[in-house]
Amino acid sequence: MYQQIMIIGNVGRDPETRQTAGGATVCSFSVAVNKTWTDRQSGEKRQQTTWFRISAWRQLGEICSQYVRKGMLIMVAGEIDAQAYMGNDGTPRATLEITARDVKFLSSRGETYAMGDDYENEGGYGGYQQGGSEDDIPF
Repeated sequence: MYQQIMIIGNVGRDPETRQTAGGATVCSFSVAVNKTWTDRQSGEKRQQTTWFRISAWRQLGEICSQYVRKGMLIMVAGEIDAQAYMGNDGTPRATLEITARDVKFLSSRGETYAMGDDYENEGGYGGYQQGGSEDDIPF
């Protein structure tokens, strides 16, 4: 079985990077995806923001740690995991976490984002695609 999600949104915070006990790099950051529409009854513009937590592993994690910054427009493709929990106020909540397999840098705070030519051949201009097999993921 296989699942994949693709999101495009703005990075909500600078990445945090750590090393696992086995030496693998893990880079974590958040992405906000905004949906805008016009309410049919009132004619008012409405907006809904959905937050995703992103984890990028190994070489992809190293690249994200180096280049991802708060405010960037970014595309992330990977596997999603939803976890339900109870909020401090007693209401049910959920968190959405994506394990990234492919990351494209679409801008740098409103500007066109371009990385060096050496990354162009690794997964598309301005991005990187995680290599390796399914067996390489540590969970």
